[in-house]
Amino acid sequence: MVAGAAAADAVARARAMPALGVGLHLVLTRGRPVLDPSRIPDLVDGRGEFARDLFAAGVTFFFRKGARAQLEAEIRAQFDAFRRTGLRLDHVNGHNHIHLHPTVLGLVLAVGRDYGMAAIRVPYEPPLVSYRAAGEGFWRRLLPALGLWPWTALLRRRVRRAGLACNDRVFGMFDTGHMTGARLSALVARLPAGVTEIYAHPSLAQPPAGGPAAGYDGPGELAALLDPALAGAIRARGIATGPFSEAGCAGP
Repeated sequence: MVAGAAAADAVARARAMPALGVGLHLVLTRGRPVLDPSRIPDLVDGRGEFARDLFAAGVTFFFRKGARAQLEAEIRAQFDAFRRTGLRLDHVNGHNHIHLHPTVLGLVLAVGRDYGMAAIRVPYEPPLVSYRAAGEGFWRRLLPALGLWPWTALLRRRVRRAGLACNDRVFGMFDTGHMTGARLSALVARLPAGVTEIYAHPSLAQPPAGGPAAGYDGPGELAALLDPALAGAIRARGIATGPFSEAGCAGP
């Protein structure tokens, strides 16, 4: 999140770990822009922040020509900001999975070519695998998955048509902020063949109440990721780990 308050610290840490695959997490909702808000008035509110209402933002992106031009400028500015870090661009995805929006995706595909974009996340979480690993929440997994399926299918098709790589599935959407030890271990035991992305939001301290990550178990997720037993289970199943650029993601 190149406009995030801790972006400079994150970049410094990433530079110290050259094997880390760092991606651009495009923020076009629920955050602050890279451009001065005066240049993108159709995208921001009176505080200079992007819309928090995802549906309203999507309508604006689709129907307002001026907004689309501003959207392209902001997307390019975020790619520019990432390039200035000097880090290699491993992949691209969107905050709140906003790159599922057809207008946003078209702009990302067009702009990303100029910056060496090679891979994009497809936010599809298989509900049955997810449910069996978690042991709860069948309907809260199945219904959103069915609703998102046409959009994830369109995203995958357009990404592969553009010659870019993508994952087969992702886990972390339905249990965001709660990808703790038992859940991760259960997922590893059930991973299908292919390329899977598992994402988490680890932190050293509990996120503050009222913030965007309120209620997340950041310390629990961090402990799970550092657990030697999880690493042992991954090795035992012969699962290869690494960034998108090393994952052998399927192409067209």
